[in-house]
Amino acid sequence: METFGERLRNLRIDKGIGQVELAKQIGVGKSIISLWELNTCEPSLSKLIALSKFFNVSIDYLAGLEI
Repeated sequence: METFGERLRNLRIDKGIGQVELAKQIGVGKSIISLWELNTCEPSLSKLIALSKFFNVSIDYLAGLEI
């Protein structure tokens, strides 16, 4: 089963953007994206919503509740 970090990384790569660009788009530092992708920490609800909107996926998908 994919982790949140793996799903996030795959979405980012599929969209063809780097961590720095994603960080700018949702208003966090690049290091935060790295921490999320490494599953060291998890985003707040507001950042989860921003990621969901940016990638046009559900929060359930990001959380691993749906495929």
